[in-house]
Parts: sequence; structure tokens; C-alpha cells
Amino acid sequence: MEVQFTEQIEQLKLGEGATFHGEGILAVTKALLQSGVAYVGGYQGAPVSHLLDVMVQARPYLDTLGVHVEACSNEASAAAMLGASIHYPLRGAVTWKSIVGTNVAADALSNLSSPGVVGGALVVVGEDYGEGASVIQERTHAYALKSTMALFDPRPDLATMVRCVEHAFALSEASNMPAMLELRIRACHVRGTFTTRANVAPRLGTHQLIEEPARFDYMRLAHPPVTFRHEKLKIEQRIPAAQAYAAAHGINETFDGPRAEVGIVVQGGLYNALVRALQQLGLADAHGASMLPLHVLNLTFPLVPAEISAFCAGRRAVLVVEEGSPEYIEKDLVLALRRLDVQTPVHGKDMLPAAGEYTVEVLAQGLLAFCARHLPDVDLAPARAWLAANAQRRADVAAATGALPARPPGFCTGCPERPVFSALKLAQQQVGPVHIAADIGCHALATFEPFSSGHSILGYGMSLASRAGVSPMMQRRAIAVMGDGGFWHNGLLTGVQAALFNGDDAVLVIMKNGYTSATGTQDILNTPDDEARAEAERQARLHQSLADRNRSIEDTLQGMGVKWMRVVHTYEVDTMRRTLQEALTSPFDGLKVIVAEGECQLERQRRIKPWIAGRLKRGERVERVKYGVDEDVCTGDHACIRLSGCPTLALKDNPDPLRVDPVATVLDGCVGCGLCGANAHAATLCPSFYRAEVVRHPRPAERWLARLREFVTARLRPA
Repeated sequence: MEVQFTEQIEQLKLGEGATFHGEGILAVTKALLQSGVAYVGGYQGAPVSHLLDVMVQARPYLDTLGVHVEACSNEASAAAMLGASIHYPLRGAVTWKSIVGTNVAADALSNLSSPGVVGGALVVVGEDYGEGASVIQERTHAYALKSTMALFDPRPDLATMVRCVEHAFALSEASNMPAMLELRIRACHVRGTFTTRANVAPRLGTHQLIEEPARFDYMRLAHPPVTFRHEKLKIEQRIPAAQAYAAAHGINETFDGPRAEVGIVVQGGLYNALVRALQQLGLADAHGASMLPLHVLNLTFPLVPAEISAFCAGRRAVLVVEEGSPEYIEKDLVLALRRLDVQTPVHGKDMLPAAGEYTVEVLAQGLLAFCARHLPDVDLAPARAWLAANAQRRADVAAATGALPARPPGFCTGCPERPVFSALKLAQQQVGPVHIAADIGCHALATFEPFSSGHSILGYGMSLASRAGVSPMMQRRAIAVMGDGGFWHNGLLTGVQAALFNGDDAVLVIMKNGYTSATGTQDILNTPDDEARAEAERQARLHQSLADRNRSIEDTLQGMGVKWMRVVHTYEVDTMRRTLQEALTSPFDGLKVIVAEGECQLERQRRIKPWIAGRLKRGERVERVKYGVDEDVCTGDHACIRLSGCPTLALKDNPDPLRVDPVATVLDGCVGCGLCGANAHAATLCPSFYRAEVVRHPRPAERWLARLREFVTARLRPA
């Protein structure tokens, strides 16, 4: 049962003059339709994936506009969609997560940017730098520079974000440059309003088809020798055209202030944090009006030298607020000023940290240094007191609570991937430690305790490829772990194909949970269909296998020539342990694949909860499996917890006054996956776990049997 976006889709339909209320990323989605976009694609991940998720479910409405929507297999295929705008006046937009997605799409982006576009081409990137980043601390800016793509970083205000989307398409067409729009996590989630315009059906689209293909033009190919001409066009025509458009339409914003002797140049996405920091110094009021003049770069590449010089000229000093390193904007700004013979002193990374997220406290510290040097009359004592109070508060909390235990991220309750790593720990006890190439996805959580499994993570679906250099040097075989999402994203070609071609002796474990779970449980090629889901509900079994209904991964592997393959249900820990041991010790010399099958527990719970509620409402029988721990049997060794890490397997005080060690207990959040008992059996732990079936609306025979059991057990109890 996937998440439904009915309310969001209705927001997309708002017409001329209506008021939109909602999050920033949905406002950007609406802006695409107002701009006459003809096609939309992308790959899920980060808050920007909400754009694609909503668009996919809005297909019936988008069909009425003639807009094509496609969920792409990876970021490279999404970027390649923009090739439609090279020859045809089609506005296209694609989206993906942060720099890691741009890395995957780099080849297509380079070949798109070389010939340029005639239709507006826009990439919406989740710029999750800083505390919200789940991956690499890098920036999109480098790609905009190297490939000559316009880069927008809009101020986190819905009207500004919508305006930047509309201008991004127009600037792209005016300059023939593809454009990128980077959205930080806070910008995606910022809430607000803007006045909508009517959606614009594309002039050419699925309702108005292109009658004839474009005339062949070698200049529109990213191929030598014309690529040398493309490079000159970027410098001589495209960048000046983009700068002229930005200046003419006021994309960047200047906010005047009474302290005109200094100024601040800031990335648009950092505007809100900067204003909040200025408020702490008493240099901005409660409404956000700054006493220091601000030049807000909603377009961070290319910079507009005339605007920069006009803002900086005659000031005592200017502070550039640019998050991340290297300081691309600061260097470009200084170069532009000096070439125009503007000698205003420029500060940036000398007063602000070279790396790390620019939070309000970080910005306040940089502003203190700037004001102390160039605004000595400003009373900075309240700001210093505020920073000191924050530091003291953290110290007081640390002193009161002591050393807080680490809380590393972990798998969801009942996650089908946890048992695989329990089995892997047990298998290594028999064969010895092995090199484990980890991957991006839910299974990357196994790199934390209690599993601590994974020596490298080099990209989505890249685990099998990443072990190619080390496994020939290892005494024991190496194991690569990837999810089914990673398998379809990249692993099939970069990993499996390469291993088969080279005859590598390796072990690949594919977590087949049916979804790209780590990015929001979006559907993929091997997602269970409605018939399979309905069958699982009819069977009402937690571990219902869906392999017989969707064998796309297994069939693909067999078709590519994999000779050694095992399909094991993930919750069968002992079977998985024996299979892993077999793969690590088998005399077979070649790629060995273990398909670990178990449906994502989040998706399963979303599906069965309404189904169970419906059965209960109709008075039908419902059975729920629950696990527990016999307190009298538990030894207090806690090996079960160290082997599982399940959040519902916890500790409580020992009820026996003669025993001091706490005993294990199963909390109410248990989903009845059975891993605790399977682990106890596979590892030969104490037999303290029990399994109970809780039956609602039992049948008459079950009621009679329950009464009989109560009668017998009552007679067996001591008086």
C-alpha cells in the first residue's frame, strides 16, 4: 500500500490567482507545470524525490496537459532524458539526490552541456550538504563550473523558489545552457504561500506530437571536432547571455540597510540562517529586515560582474557567506572585482569555517569577527552572551546526563535484512573473518553495531565492483552486499557483468526486499504486483514468499550466465548461515549469488494493517504472532541482543532477587518476525524465547480448546 498524494495532486491543479499553501518542494513541482514543462523524469532520494513521487501519481492529470513523466532507473538515465531539449523546443526537468546523483549523471550532463539546448532544460538537485546529508560532503557547484551549467540556489521563500524555476527555463533557452536548481533540505520542507498561475500545456507534448525529426546537424552532437567549437560558444556566447538575462530580470536580489559602509553577499539558500544570525547580533529585526546591506545570489553561477561591482564598490568591506569548500563563489567574486578595478576588501573563509554546515551559531561567530573588525561601534556583548549560554547549556546537559550511550542508526523493527547479517556473523565464526564490500541502501546500516559489517561503500550498486581489486589478494573469498534497488540501478552492469566477464571468484548477496526502501520504498522492476500482495494477505503469513510471482532478478542472473545461485528467505537464519558458509568454501570457482528474499517490513505493515482492521471490523478471525522471553530461563548473557540488534529486544530488571543480571524482554512494538527465536536456534543460545499466537474472534473449536487447556493447566499448578 504505497503512500497516496491526493491532496498534493489537487494543489498542482490550482489555477490563476489561487493561493498555494504547502512545502517548498511541492511549490517547485507546481512551478514546473506553470512553466510549460513537457517531460519530467528523475531518480528517487532526498526530499526532492517528493517531486517525482507526486508527478508519477498525478499522471492522469498530467496526461490532460500533455506532460510525459518517467521514473528512471538511475540518475544517468534521467539526465539523458534532457537530450530531448538539444534539438526540440521542449522544456524538460529531471531530479535526483545531491552530488552522488550528479556523479552518476556526470557523463550525460557533460554531453548535454557541450552542444547546449534549445528547449529549457532543468535539473532539480537535492543539495543536502551539512547535518541533513546522508552521504558525501561535496557540492553541486563544481559540476556547474566544469560543464558550464547555470546554477540556481533560491532564497527559501516559496514565491522566490517558484520565480527561480520559471526563470531557469527562460535563462536556459536564452543562453542555450542547461540549468540546475539546488534545494537544501530546509528549502524543500519550508512552508509558506504564493499566488499561483495557471498551468501551461506544452506547445509540443504527448497531445501535440512532433511531426518530423530534427534535421541532422553535426554541431548538435558532443563529438570531435565540434566539441572544440562548443567550448568557445560556452565562453563567448552562453555565459554572457546568461549574465545578461539574470541582470535584466533581477534574478539576484539586493536588500539595502542603514549600515551601508559594509555589505554581505550570500548564497540564496543560506539567507534565512543568515538573517537569524544577524538578529542575534541586533543587526536584523523580528521581520527579517537587515541593518547590513545584503546581496542574495539566487543565481550562483554564472555571477554577474556588473551587479557584484555595483554592490561592493565604495564599501569598507564585504563578507561572502558561502557554505562548503573550495570557496568557488568567493574566488570568482574577488576576480570579478579586481578585473573591474574595485578594491573593496573581501572576507569569507578567513572569518567563517572552511568546511561544515553554516548553522545560525556558526554564522553568528563569523559575523562577530566581521563586525569586530569593520563595525567597532556595534555592541557585540549580547551575541557573545548568547553563544556562551548555548555552550553552557550543552555543557550542563552533558554534566547532568553523563556520557550518553551511542545511538547508532539501525534497521526497522522486523527488517528482513537484519537476519542476513546475524547469519553472516555466525558464518564468520566458522570460516573466519571475511572482507565485506558494503553498498548504499538500508543494508548500509549493518556497518553500525551490533554487526559492524562493511569495509567500503563506493556508490549505489557498486559493492561487487568495489571488491574486484581486493578479493584476489585475500586468503578467503570476499562478500559483496547490495540491495535489489542497487542491483537495478548500477550493480547489474558494473558488478555482475564485470565479475562474469573476468571469471571472478566472489560472493554476492542481493537483498531482495521488493522496493528501493532507503529512498522511500518506491517501486522497482521486481516489486510484488497486486496479485502477489493479495495472495500474501490471503495466506496471512509473515514470511510469505513472493519469489514464485516475481523472479526478475533470478531470471536475469541466469540469463547472464550465473551458474551458482541460491534463493534463501532472510528470516531462516540457520539456512542462511549454512548457505553463506557454502558460498565461502565451495570448490566452485566463479561468481556465487545468494538472493536473500524478504519483503520490506514497512511496506508489509502499510499493506496488512488496513487489511487486518477490515477483518476485525467484520468480526473475522485474525491471528497475531507475538514473541516473548521466559524470565526464569533467560541467563542474562544477552548474546541474543548482540546478535540481533532489534529495537524491540531490550533489557529489564531481573525479577529474581538472587540474580543481578538484567534479563531480556520483548517490547510491544514486536511485529512477530521470529528473528530472536531463529537466532537462538541458529547460534544455540539459551531456549528462553517463546512464540505465542494471539487470536481475535476465534472459532468455536478454538474457544473450546482454549477452555480445555485452561482447565488442564489449572490442575497442574501448585496450590
